[in-house]
Amino acid sequence: MSTSKTGAGQTTASKSGPGKKGTTKAGPRHTPLGEIRIIGGQWKRTKLSVPDQPGLRPTPDRVRETLFNWLGQDLQGWRCVDAFAGTGALGWEAASRGAARVVMLEQNAELIGRLQATQTQLQAGTVAIQRGDALAWLSRQMPASADLVFLDPPFEAPVFEEALRASRKILRAGGWIYLEAPHHWDASALADLGLKEHRYMKAGAVHAHLLQVMENEA
Repeated sequence: MSTSKTGAGQTTASKSGPGKKGTTKAGPRHTPLGEIRIIGGQWKRTKLSVPDQPGLRPTPDRVRETLFNWLGQDLQGWRCVDAFAGTGALGWEAASRGAARVVMLEQNAELIGRLQATQTQLQAGTVAIQRGDALAWLSRQMPASADLVFLDPPFEAPVFEEALRASRKILRAGGWIYLEAPHHWDASALADLGLKEHRYMKAGAVHAHLLQVMENEA
């Protein structure tokens, strides 16, 4: 895969699946996994601990592998935001693949402590960890200040549309949003937010979307 910031290939996935207003299924509220691993890049096979926390859903290995096949394995120079970091699985994968900057946002104090411990273990100088509200942080950022935003909020939280809108505003032209949601967002709902679906997959209760800023919308 090219190291340019266009990334993510050109093939568009099928648009089949429930629309935004269809029946949704809540994701699991607890994740008794114990640990997961970074699956690619310089920190491949590094273990990340997963506490048993309400609403915590680390992105499964298979989904992360697919996502970074879509994006390309080399994110050299990319500016990334992991807006609901949790274990930081998505942000660590980006940093492991050469991202120039990864901001991890999380409100839970225990999870912040675990993220900071991992940062120290990895000597991850390109990663910044901030405790606070992701939507408030996104609203304060400059336009075109990011290349990729990861959005994986708790499925029961009514924040998806606001998070998508705020993320789109900070992305460069052609920038990317990776979204995990309890349903498949349809094309018209995304277009209203200035976004289009590039790739989509469903894994269990998780609907994984790779979205791109539409032309003239950045």
